[in-house]
Amino acid sequence: MSTQPLPGASNALTFGILSIVLTIFCCGPFGAIFSFIGLSNAKKAENIFQSDTESSYSGYENAKTGRILSYIGLGLALVYLIFTIIYFGAIVAIIMSSGNF
Repeated sequence: MSTQPLPGASNALTFGILSIVLTIFCCGPFGAIFSFIGLSNAKKAENIFQSDTESSYSGYENAKTGRILSYIGLGLALVYLIFTIIYFGAIVAIIMSSGNF
């Protein structure tokens, strides 16, 4: 019996990696977008793997790893968002407290 690659598993892994890299080096919203895409692909791949009774697919580990990396990327994007809100909130507070606006 030959095994074939699980559809969407490598995409989930790729999008999970991209979500972390884009959040750290570019900006948070792009990382969050790729996180949601990675989670969607991982869920589809896991559903295909669960529905197959003969287990003729390989690469389930890639889907699980992609899901975990997507969650990490989403968490980093949320932390980035919180720091951005605090940063701009501090700037607005400094400007408003000086009275020269």
